[in-house]
Amino acid sequence: MYSPFTIARKYLLYRLRAANGKGHGIHSPFVFDFVIQVLNGKSDLGIVREIESRRSALLADKTTIEVEDFGAGSAVIRSNQRRVDKIAASSLKAPKYAQLLNRIAAYYQPTVMIELGTSLGITAAYLASGNPKGKLYTLEGSAAIAAIARQSFSSVNLSNIELREGDFTKSLPVLLNELPAIDLAFVDGNHRKKPTLDYFNQLLAKSTSSSVFIFDDIHWSAEMEEAWEQIRKHPAVTLSIDLFFIGLVFFDPSFKVKQEFVIQF
Repeated sequence: MYSPFTIARKYLLYRLRAANGKGHGIHSPFVFDFVIQVLNGKSDLGIVREIESRRSALLADKTTIEVEDFGAGSAVIRSNQRRVDKIAASSLKAPKYAQLLNRIAAYYQPTVMIELGTSLGITAAYLASGNPKGKLYTLEGSAAIAAIARQSFSSVNLSNIELREGDFTKSLPVLLNELPAIDLAFVDGNHRKKPTLDYFNQLLAKSTSSSVFIFDDIHWSAEMEEAWEQIRKHPAVTLSIDLFFIGLVFFDPSFKVKQEFVIQF
């Protein structure tokens, strides 16, 4: 991954060149609605309080577990013997972005959602609560982490989540064979170029014109930036939005010309 200094420098450059996060000067009606209704929208406070209470419990949990890591690994924790509070501090999405995922699900109402990388279950809880009538399939490589995630789902009374354990290279193809289409995908599993592109291409085969794919940590490393570059330039992608820490792509063919946005958030 990039050093903290490099990420800070890149973030500063992003802030300087990004479009205003209030919608000023954005001429795409679709993106303007996204900025006003989603980026600047409000998450349900009851949902936020419930899930953030679970986050606080995880941040205070000093239990040590054995973690199997199939991805690029933690940027902070190098040992497979890890404390839950340390995992929570280093791997959970910040409330700002976790709540954004909730608003994306609430706004677009995806029926079938996939998350690659459950971690301790906070982002899954936000996604699933965004559309309780939809179904979230979340994939986690580590059995010990998956067990804690299940506790998270139970603690916030969510029943529309199905968690599958195991290496994504095996579990994702099996899941995709069972699903007719994917409305939303959140990719936060293996922060390497080739696996990220492999996931994208597998998910793409089940996308529709209304699907939205969300990629985490698109500026985390040179590899992830290269992966994001290839994803947003893919012929099937008609619209991309770079929010620095996450990137979104859409596939609506009604956008006659490929649109690429970098927006402050």
